[in-house]
Amino acid sequence: MSKIKAMIVDDSAIVRQTLQEILDADPAIEVVATAQDPYIAVDKLKRIVPDVITLDVEMPRMDGVTFLKKLMSQHPIPVVICSSLVGDGTETLLRALEAGAVDIIQKPTIGTRRFLEESRILITDAVKAAAQVRTRKKYTSSSIVEKKLTADAVLEKPGTRAMAETTEKVIVIGASTGGTEAIREVLMAMPLGCPGIVIVQHMPEGFTRSFAQRLNNLCDINVKEAQDGDNVLRGQALIAPGNKHTLLKRSGARYYVEIKDGPLVSRHRPSVDVLFRSTARYAGKNAVAAILTGMGDDGAEGMKELFDAGGWTCAQDEASSVVYGMPKEAVRHGGVHRQLSLNKIAGALLHAS
Repeated sequence: MSKIKAMIVDDSAIVRQTLQEILDADPAIEVVATAQDPYIAVDKLKRIVPDVITLDVEMPRMDGVTFLKKLMSQHPIPVVICSSLVGDGTETLLRALEAGAVDIIQKPTIGTRRFLEESRILITDAVKAAAQVRTRKKYTSSSIVEKKLTADAVLEKPGTRAMAETTEKVIVIGASTGGTEAIREVLMAMPLGCPGIVIVQHMPEGFTRSFAQRLNNLCDINVKEAQDGDNVLRGQALIAPGNKHTLLKRSGARYYVEIKDGPLVSRHRPSVDVLFRSTARYAGKNAVAAILTGMGDDGAEGMKELFDAGGWTCAQDEASSVVYGMPKEAVRHGGVHRQLSLNKIAGALLHAS
């Protein structure tokens, strides 16, 4: 199996060296070029065509977002943004996602080398996901992988107290790689009277608030980053905050969210499995769920539990997915009623609710 060819574009020599050491240590990846700014990267791209580019945002001569836009319009190559948060950094990175970046890795303003070394799995997974956007091949690695926990690590044991009956519907959505734009398309099609929506999008801490604000400006419905105890209301979507698990709960006929710490579940925090399994427990047949584009299998077990509890479920199809990983695994687990193109998912969710 041929290795994933990666190019690193970053003005910091330390970052270039550290990223190269991390990526080259994975047997599925090979760094074929590095560049200290976009102009040098363009020159090297005339001779070398990588499968994936890791790209800083703030660089001399040309910023990363401008380079990304030019790259996507002339020679599309999957790009992973690797940048520090400075000034309006979160908005800049959201614009990078809009311009076509596959994923984002947040590096701190200080202690960058240590952070990168401690985030080996995050970095190599992001590069492999980006490569999958283009090739749709499955890459394996002999690297050490953290133990993958299930949602049982976060969910409390079910009680025996009966809950009041309700017919109020709730929509839950899970996504990862490519999900920011997929979620935008779904939410922009939602009318003001739609059932309450709760969303887990794999995203680092600090990005989800800007993501929610951007969606709120674009959509007819209200969109906000979820806070502990928020009610799930009609005409509103709650975005799970980065680095926190979001669970659906119910008090009488009222749905609300619980935001809590906990270990990584399916190697993610927030985890789609945590949201979906808590929804199966507290909403059951009143749940309507969609799993969108993303790498890995987070959400597959939770969607099967929702399916078995009588909820209605759908998955984004392969043709419209940036990465057909999470939807594929949900289908394989037997928890999906229908596979749909992205442009049909909002209508299907509304019809089922």
